[in-house]
Amino acid sequence: MRVELVRAWPHRCEQVFVEVPAFATVDAAMQAAGWALDAEFVALSVYSISATPQTVLHEGDRIELLRPLRLDPKQARRKRAEGFRRG
Repeated sequence: MRVELVRAWPHRCEQVFVEVPAFATVDAAMQAAGWALDAEFVALSVYSISATPQTVLHEGDRIELLRPLRLDPKQARRKRAEGFRRG
């Protein structure tokens, strides 16, 4: 079956399609692509739903390698709100 892997940086993204056997896992697809989790990419999702390397894939799935958050979303909202209050 064919699955897609995607990873992105601020101004660039990389996408690769790989063929894996039926009932393959995220880990098998990542090995087929030559990709791995590391300090830069720390989490996984399949169609934006949290996944693990043991997650079983289905035909056409998209695996997303995720980078760590640079700023907590709650903190970002507070900073934006402060900016609006000041004028």
